Amino acid sequence: MSLIETENLTKVYHMGTVEVHALRGVTFNIEEGEWVAIMGPSGSGKSTLMHIISCLDTPTTGAYHLNGVDVSQMNDNQLAVIRGREIGFVFQSFNLLQRAPAFKQVMLPLQYSRNGSRVEPAERKRRAMEALERVGLGDRMSHRPSELSGGQQQRVAIARALVNQPRILMADEPTGNLDSESGREILDILHRLHEEQGLTVVMVTHDEAIGREAHRVIRLKDGKIQA
Repeated sequence: MSLIETENLTKVYHMGTVEVHALRGVTFNIEEGEWVAIMGPSGSGKSTLMHIISCLDTPTTGAYHLNGVDVSQMNDNQLAVIRGREIGFVFQSFNLLQRAPAFKQVMLPLQYSRNGSRVEPAERKRRAMEALERVGLGDRMSHRPSELSGGQQQRVAIARALVNQPRILMADEPTGNLDSESGREILDILHRLHEEQGLTVVMVTHDEAIGREAHRVIRLKDGKIQA
Protein backbone atom coordinates (compact mmCIF):
# COMPACT_ATOMS: atom_id res chain seq x y z
CA MET A 1 0.00 0.00 0.00
CA SER A 2 1.37 3.39 -1.02
CA LEU A 3 1.26 6.31 1.41
CA ILE A 4 -0.44 8.52 -1.20
CA GLU A 5 -2.69 6.94 -3.84
CA THR A 6 -4.73 8.96 -6.32
CA GLU A 7 -7.00 7.61 -9.03
CA ASN A 8 -8.48 9.67 -11.86
CA LEU A 9 -8.66 12.92 -9.86
CA THR A 10 -10.58 15.77 -11.44
CA LYS A 11 -11.23 19.28 -10.17
CA VAL A 12 -13.69 21.64 -11.77
CA TYR A 13 -14.15 25.23 -10.62
CA HIS A 14 -17.26 27.19 -11.54
CA MET A 15 -16.69 30.86 -12.30
CA GLY A 16 -20.14 32.18 -13.11
CA THR A 17 -21.28 30.19 -16.12
CA VAL A 18 -17.73 29.14 -16.99
CA GLU A 19 -16.25 25.76 -15.96
CA VAL A 20 -12.52 25.66 -15.35
CA HIS A 21 -11.07 22.14 -15.46
CA ALA A 22 -7.98 22.38 -13.23
CA LEU A 23 -7.32 18.62 -13.06
CA ARG A 24 -8.31 16.15 -15.76
CA GLY A 25 -7.90 12.56 -14.55
CA VAL A 26 -4.70 12.51 -12.48
CA THR A 27 -3.46 9.12 -11.22
CA PHE A 28 -0.23 8.45 -9.33
CA ASN A 29 1.19 6.89 -6.16
CA ILE A 30 3.83 8.15 -3.72
CA GLU A 31 5.60 5.66 -1.48
CA GLU A 32 6.50 6.34 2.14
CA GLY A 33 9.96 7.90 2.36
CA GLU A 34 10.00 9.25 -1.19
CA TRP A 35 10.90 12.83 -2.14
CA VAL A 36 8.70 13.87 -5.06
CA ALA A 37 8.59 17.19 -6.91
CA ILE A 38 5.39 18.36 -8.60
CA MET A 39 6.28 20.61 -11.51
CA GLY A 40 4.52 22.41 -14.32
CA PRO A 41 3.93 25.83 -15.85
CA SER A 42 1.53 28.37 -14.39
CA GLY A 43 -2.02 27.09 -14.79
CA SER A 44 -0.96 23.46 -15.13
CA GLY A 45 -2.91 22.37 -12.03
CA LYS A 46 0.03 21.80 -9.66
CA SER A 47 -1.33 24.08 -6.91
CA THR A 48 -4.77 22.47 -7.17
CA LEU A 49 -3.19 19.03 -6.91
CA MET A 50 -1.11 20.15 -3.92
CA HIS A 51 -4.25 21.39 -2.15
CA ILE A 52 -6.01 18.07 -2.68
CA ILE A 53 -3.18 15.81 -1.54
CA SER A 54 -2.61 18.18 1.41
CA CYS A 55 -6.25 17.68 2.48
CA LEU A 56 -6.94 21.39 2.03
CA ASP A 57 -9.50 20.62 -0.69
CA THR A 58 -11.35 17.65 -2.17
CA PRO A 59 -11.57 16.48 -5.79
CA THR A 60 -14.68 16.88 -7.93
CA THR A 61 -14.41 13.22 -8.91
CA GLY A 62 -11.88 10.46 -8.39
CA ALA A 63 -10.36 8.81 -5.32
CA TYR A 64 -7.59 9.82 -2.95
CA HIS A 65 -6.30 7.47 -0.27
CA LEU A 66 -3.86 8.82 2.32
CA ASN A 67 -2.18 6.18 4.44
CA GLY A 68 -4.97 3.77 3.49
CA VAL A 69 -7.81 6.15 4.36
CA ASP A 70 -10.20 7.43 1.66
CA VAL A 71 -10.18 11.20 2.20
CA SER A 72 -11.88 12.10 -1.09
CA GLN A 73 -15.27 12.90 0.38
CA MET A 74 -14.36 14.02 3.91
CA ASN A 75 -15.81 17.24 5.31
CA ASP A 76 -13.67 20.18 6.47
CA ASN A 77 -13.49 19.04 10.10
CA GLN A 78 -12.44 15.53 9.14
CA LEU A 79 -9.81 16.88 6.75
CA ALA A 80 -8.43 19.14 9.50
CA VAL A 81 -7.93 16.13 11.77
CA ILE A 82 -6.08 14.24 9.01
CA ARG A 83 -3.89 17.27 8.25
CA GLY A 84 -2.93 17.68 11.89
CA ARG A 85 -1.98 14.03 12.19
CA GLU A 86 -0.28 13.32 8.86
CA ILE A 87 1.00 16.52 7.22
CA GLY A 88 3.39 19.37 7.92
CA PHE A 89 3.44 22.46 5.68
CA VAL A 90 6.23 24.75 4.52
CA PHE A 91 5.22 27.72 2.36
CA GLN A 92 7.13 30.17 0.19
CA SER A 93 5.98 33.12 2.31
CA PHE A 94 6.92 31.53 5.72
CA ASN A 95 3.48 32.43 7.26
CA LEU A 96 4.92 33.47 10.63
CA LEU A 97 3.27 35.66 13.27
CA GLN A 98 5.25 38.88 13.30
CA ARG A 99 5.17 39.49 17.06
CA ALA A 100 5.76 35.97 18.33
CA PRO A 101 9.21 34.57 19.17
CA ALA A 102 10.40 31.51 17.31
CA PHE A 103 9.61 28.96 20.02
CA LYS A 104 6.00 30.19 20.27
CA GLN A 105 5.62 29.95 16.49
CA VAL A 106 6.69 26.31 16.62
CA MET A 107 4.44 25.53 19.60
CA LEU A 108 1.27 26.46 17.70
CA PRO A 109 0.58 23.05 16.11
CA LEU A 110 1.02 21.39 19.51
CA GLN A 111 -2.27 22.50 21.05
CA TYR A 112 -3.28 18.88 20.52
CA SER A 113 -1.18 15.79 19.90
CA ARG A 114 -1.47 13.40 16.95
CA ASN A 115 -4.09 11.34 18.83
CA GLY A 116 -6.16 14.41 19.73
CA SER A 117 -5.22 14.63 23.42
CA ARG A 118 -4.12 17.96 24.86
CA VAL A 119 -0.37 18.60 25.13
CA GLU A 120 0.65 20.40 28.32
CA PRO A 121 2.39 23.81 27.92
CA ALA A 122 5.73 22.62 29.35
CA GLU A 123 5.80 19.69 26.92
CA ARG A 124 4.85 21.97 24.00
CA LYS A 125 7.74 24.29 24.80
CA ARG A 126 10.20 21.39 25.18
CA ARG A 127 9.24 19.88 21.85
CA ALA A 128 9.30 23.27 20.10
CA MET A 129 12.78 24.03 21.38
CA GLU A 130 13.96 20.57 20.34
CA ALA A 131 12.59 21.14 16.82
CA LEU A 132 14.40 24.48 16.59
CA GLU A 133 17.62 22.81 17.67
CA ARG A 134 17.22 20.32 14.81
CA VAL A 135 17.13 23.13 12.23
CA GLY A 136 20.10 24.96 13.75
CA LEU A 137 18.25 27.72 15.60
CA GLY A 138 19.03 26.78 19.17
CA ASP A 139 20.44 30.27 19.74
CA ARG A 140 17.50 32.08 18.09
CA MET A 141 14.53 30.67 20.01
CA SER A 142 13.42 34.00 21.46
CA HIS A 143 13.91 36.01 18.27
CA ARG A 144 10.92 37.44 16.39
CA PRO A 145 10.70 37.26 12.57
CA SER A 146 11.96 40.86 12.20
CA GLU A 147 15.14 39.77 13.99
CA LEU A 148 15.74 36.80 11.68
CA SER A 149 16.99 36.52 8.10
CA GLY A 150 14.76 35.01 5.43
CA GLY A 151 16.58 31.70 5.66
CA GLN A 152 16.21 31.66 9.44
CA GLN A 153 12.49 32.43 9.15
CA GLN A 154 12.09 29.47 6.80
CA ARG A 155 13.93 27.29 9.31
CA VAL A 156 11.37 28.33 11.94
CA ALA A 157 8.63 27.34 9.48
CA ILE A 158 10.28 23.94 8.95
CA ALA A 159 10.53 23.36 12.70
CA ARG A 160 6.85 24.27 13.04
CA ALA A 161 5.95 21.84 10.23
CA LEU A 162 7.82 18.97 11.87
CA VAL A 163 6.98 19.46 15.53
CA ASN A 164 3.91 17.20 15.36
CA GLN A 165 5.97 14.41 13.77
CA PRO A 166 3.99 14.16 10.52
CA ARG A 167 4.52 11.44 7.94
CA ILE A 168 4.51 13.93 5.06
CA LEU A 169 6.15 17.32 4.56
CA MET A 170 4.39 19.44 1.93
CA ALA A 171 6.71 22.18 0.66
CA ASP A 172 5.26 24.82 -1.68
CA GLU A 173 8.14 26.68 -3.38
CA PRO A 174 10.13 26.53 -0.09
CA THR A 175 13.11 28.49 -1.47
CA GLY A 176 11.12 30.91 -3.64
CA ASN A 177 11.66 33.94 -1.37
CA LEU A 178 15.31 33.22 -0.57
CA ASP A 179 18.67 34.04 -2.13
CA SER A 180 20.63 31.15 -3.59
CA GLU A 181 22.82 30.60 -0.52
CA SER A 182 19.89 30.58 1.92
CA GLY A 183 17.91 28.39 -0.47
CA ARG A 184 20.74 25.86 -0.58
CA GLU A 185 20.85 25.78 3.23
CA ILE A 186 17.11 25.09 3.39
CA LEU A 187 17.38 22.26 0.86
CA ASP A 188 20.29 20.76 2.81
CA ILE A 189 18.17 20.84 5.99
CA LEU A 190 15.28 19.15 4.19
CA HIS A 191 17.62 16.47 2.83
CA ARG A 192 19.02 15.79 6.29
CA LEU A 193 15.58 15.59 7.91
CA HIS A 194 14.33 13.40 5.06
CA GLU A 195 17.20 10.96 5.50
CA GLU A 196 17.25 10.94 9.31
CA GLN A 197 13.50 10.76 9.90
CA GLY A 198 12.34 8.95 6.76
CA LEU A 199 9.94 11.78 5.94
CA THR A 200 7.95 11.70 2.75
CA VAL A 201 8.56 15.05 1.03
CA VAL A 202 6.21 16.44 -1.63
CA MET A 203 7.50 19.68 -3.10
CA VAL A 204 5.85 22.03 -5.60
CA THR A 205 8.33 24.03 -7.65
CA HIS A 206 8.72 25.67 -11.05
CA ASP A 207 12.52 25.63 -10.75
CA GLU A 208 14.20 22.78 -12.65
CA ALA A 209 17.28 22.91 -10.41
CA ILE A 210 15.10 22.52 -7.31
CA GLY A 211 13.16 19.73 -8.99
CA ARG A 212 16.38 17.79 -9.47
CA GLU A 213 16.70 17.55 -5.68
CA ALA A 214 13.78 15.09 -5.71
CA HIS A 215 13.86 11.34 -6.27
CA ARG A 216 11.10 11.69 -8.85
CA VAL A 217 9.24 14.43 -10.71
CA ILE A 218 5.52 14.46 -11.51
CA ARG A 219 5.01 16.91 -14.38
CA LEU A 220 1.65 18.49 -15.06
CA LYS A 221 0.38 20.30 -18.14
CA ASP A 222 -3.21 21.44 -18.70
CA GLY A 223 -4.37 19.42 -15.68
CA LYS A 224 -2.85 16.13 -16.85
CA ILE A 225 0.31 14.22 -15.97
CA GLN A 226 2.82 14.31 -18.78
CA ALA A 227 4.28 10.96 -19.76
